[in-house]
Amino acid sequence: MTAQTTLDQKLDKVVRRHTEIRDLLAAPDLAGSEVARLSKEYSDLTPVVGAIAALRRVQSEMADAQALAGDGGDAEMRALAQAELQTLKVKLPQLEQEVKLLLLPKDEADARNAILEVRAGTGGEEAALFAADLFRMYQRYAGQRGWRFEVMDVSDTGLGGFKEATASISGRDVFLRLKFESGVHRVQRVPETEGSGRIHTSAATVAVLPEAEDVDIHIEEKDLRIDVFRSSGPGGQSVNTTDSAVRITHLPTGIVVSQQDEKSQHKNKAKALKVLRARLYERERQAREAERAASRKSQVGSGDRSERIRTYNFPQGRVTDHRINLTLYKIDKVLSGEALDEFIDALLADDQAARLAEVE
Repeated sequence: MTAQTTLDQKLDKVVRRHTEIRDLLAAPDLAGSEVARLSKEYSDLTPVVGAIAALRRVQSEMADAQALAGDGGDAEMRALAQAELQTLKVKLPQLEQEVKLLLLPKDEADARNAILEVRAGTGGEEAALFAADLFRMYQRYAGQRGWRFEVMDVSDTGLGGFKEATASISGRDVFLRLKFESGVHRVQRVPETEGSGRIHTSAATVAVLPEAEDVDIHIEEKDLRIDVFRSSGPGGQSVNTTDSAVRITHLPTGIVVSQQDEKSQHKNKAKALKVLRARLYERERQAREAERAASRKSQVGSGDRSERIRTYNFPQGRVTDHRINLTLYKIDKVLSGEALDEFIDALLADDQAARLAEVE
């Protein structure tokens, strides 16, 4: 059986399923929950079926053009058919590629909102300043895409740097576009405090977690240890005089989340639980992904935070993504969020190519 035959069979199956769901939805006695489930599946399949129809239309036109081009009749008609054939030969692979991409399994987390965590790594105050630069880069990028960026918690150094910072980002395709930002980001620059002009290398860690719903992750109260303490700002300066800060430890996994941004203990607990739920959901998602990807090594990488994914070199004005060997000489535009899409689009395309190679 050829690859083309296998693809045609897959396409037939998708079209049949789309028709089957349409007929099921027309049934008068369908339960509400079933209507919702089938409606979503029908909606997801509709663009695929549209692309399949366009592909088959071009395949049919090609067959007609080939027949006319090979016909021994009118020379002018043969010439027109030949010209049409050349156009269709360019169009056909593009439509096949589009259909294959639409058939790729979707990451259910792609459409979700996200929790962004940025932490200073090695490099002392310079690493904390870079962590603050990265956090602001994502904040600007979110603004440019019309996303809502809510700062959840910031632990600053008092000198402009961030030891760690957390934000909730909501909008269209947030996790899809930010998921490959997870990892170690490295910076090379001359710190303002460096008198000799020597370049320092430091790093910050970024984690992007898909936001989880209560129904995704059920957390048992007995699995939590909740400690409350007094919030403090830089240098131990008291932010308020009540024990409003909250530290939650998830005993089965050992994950610890602290939250002290709000003056209300209740609000801090709710925010901490939101972050904990996202971390637990990401842990489960990564485990499932690792299972699926056991037979191959993704070209983009697992998003593991230990991976050095990108270097920001200030003296040369360049940013390099090591996973796809892409270098942009526009560091200011990357950090302002304007050029971040160039990396994100390339990473998404690379991921699609890797996944397509698996199924072909």
